[in-house]
Amino acid sequence: MATIRPGSKQVLMIVDVQVGVMVEAWERQPVIARIAHAVQKARAASVPVVWVQHSNDERLPQGSAAWQWVPELQPGNDEACIHKRYNSGFEDTPLDALLAELGAAHIVLAGAMTNACIRATAYAALERGYDLTLLEDAHTTASFDVGDGRRLDAAQVVLDLNLSLRWLRYPGRRNAAVAVDDFSFAA
Repeated sequence: MATIRPGSKQVLMIVDVQVGVMVEAWERQPVIARIAHAVQKARAASVPVVWVQHSNDERLPQGSAAWQWVPELQPGNDEACIHKRYNSGFEDTPLDALLAELGAAHIVLAGAMTNACIRATAYAALERGYDLTLLEDAHTTASFDVGDGRRLDAAQVVLDLNLSLRWLRYPGRRNAAVAVDDFSFAA
């Protein structure tokens, strides 16, 4: 069993809402607007916002235009930014150490892509003993062809993860999927 994180401090974690990631994202503008609203709510409640930013050599070279945050969302000067090269925000990054330094026990998660980096980061958080709330209307992905003439619809991928995070059970941890407007950060 994972070590359960003591305390109840929350962080809002924004994952990969970058120009090159969001270019074909389902419901791009409404999702970005809801993420911006979540950031505003977290800042108003003095809840730390942690930004996780992906890079790779193929599509998102660090420093490139595609690698940048979308213009509508920018980290604050005092907000941490974690750089990653793998799907999970925890893999080969200082994220766990940063969360320990912040005293975080509860991650509130938003961003992209649902079926890759959001799913991997969500499960990694739960496996590391964090409570997790997925902002169900503040994550997105793109539809894509899976071969043999089949297409995986982005809306279905988003719904699948939202349902999974309502039904999953981990000992000693809480997880949920909640709409941005229905979620309140602890002051």
